[in-house]
Amino acid sequence: MSTPVRIGILALQGDVREHHAALAEIGAEPVSIRRASELDSIDGIIIPGGESTTMSRLLVVLGLLEPLREALADGLPAYGSCAGMIMLARDILDTRPDAQHLDALDITVRRNAFGRQVASFETDLDIDGIDGGPMRAVFIRAPWVESAGESVQILGTVPDGPAAGRVVAVRQGDVLATSFHPEVTGDRRVHEYFVGMVRAAQAKQ
Repeated sequence: MSTPVRIGILALQGDVREHHAALAEIGAEPVSIRRASELDSIDGIIIPGGESTTMSRLLVVLGLLEPLREALADGLPAYGSCAGMIMLARDILDTRPDAQHLDALDITVRRNAFGRQVASFETDLDIDGIDGGPMRAVFIRAPWVESAGESVQILGTVPDGPAAGRVVAVRQGDVLATSFHPEVTGDRRVHEYFVGMVRAAQAKQ
């Protein structure tokens, strides 16, 4: 039996408990991350949904911003959902001028992109690389990807409605991000996909 991967969850704010439950359900070992020293003990990290400007401020206050940036630059696999996508991006539109981010994905994201009309909604999405048919995707004041660099894979777009065609799932190397919240639906395929990414990264070491 293979050793469980240790997946850190940035536990400053947001859907920490939900990601813990999802990872435990699929046999990974979830670990809450609140200090820079804890980054050395994990095989990958999840940046949860929540409020990106609050996370940004707390990363600075707790001295985690630069160590986490360095860990990501050194190849630590990461997955960000909703606010986590914003935190992992290189460029963020409609954010506070003093907001910090992690520069791990060559994407430009727009915060609260879906606007009031569809600020929170659900739809069925096909995600490239994830088998088993469409998954129910829950969007809560979500971002979308305005533009992506050449090395970024587009994994999923909104199929219909006012936001049809908008990019909501991407991957670049060992970094994954979705605009939606798979941790709240009971469908664990995105978490399984990420754990597979982490295992593949370990195998390359």
